Amino acid sequence: MSAARELVVGVLGGMGPAATVDLLDKILAESGARSDQEHLHLIVDCDPKVPNRNEALLGTGPSPAPALVAMARRLEAAGADFLIMACNTAHAWEAEIRAAVAVPFVSILEETAAEVAAAVPPGSPCGVLAAGGCRRARLYERALEAIDRPPIVPDEAEQARFMELLYRIKAGDLGAAVRGEMAGLARALVGRGARLVIAGCTEVPLVLGPTDCPVPLVDSSAALARATVAYARRLRPLPATRTAARPAGREGEPACISPVSRA
Repeated sequence: MSAARELVVGVLGGMGPAATVDLLDKILAESGARSDQEHLHLIVDCDPKVPNRNEALLGTGPSPAPALVAMARRLEAAGADFLIMACNTAHAWEAEIRAAVAVPFVSILEETAAEVAAAVPPGSPCGVLAAGGCRRARLYERALEAIDRPPIVPDEAEQARFMELLYRIKAGDLGAAVRGEMAGLARALVGRGARLVIAGCTEVPLVLGPTDCPVPLVDSSAALARATVAYARRLRPLPATRTAARPAGREGEPACISPVSRA
């Protein structure tokens, strides 16, 4: 009997492009392939025109939901067996993506939380470095609370500085100054009791590595890459296909937060 074929992976990318390339590189590294033919079949839609997720969650920009849904449907139509997304904040629209397709969607939040749960015992405070939109939607706060790992997050000034660094990284600045400041933000979380730090934005691992942090660093992109290889090779069963319920609200607003009042 022939072995079951590997599953085809659909990647929602472009948010931003460098973070997408980083995720793909990690998937290649995790595959352990010794030839071209041993690598996974990836279908990548790298669309940097998706509206700004942070602005959408603040109510100052258009919703990315239509673009994300269109991307997911293109990948499904192209033959993807399951979907992943190279952006943490865009998971605020996970419900819309799941509702639009019949194939499973693998959540970077759930895969990261699983690695956190394996790394530190229940009750361990965990620091989160994530974009403002991700914070506003409480994506990692809720994921950590669900596994009894209390979240520790940057204060207002630190979060503002994080966003400045994030946009510098998106503009291509991966220099020593940005690396040093990102490491400083991680150390500040450790100083407030974090026993682990989550790189909860796909740009963070571009400038922050395990040697920059005095406690374990969980790279959300790496967690997703490891899970992707396991699912594609059928080493783990895919998460069940499900449609998340959305609360009443305006069309295009993420299901995970209350509707944002508009001025």
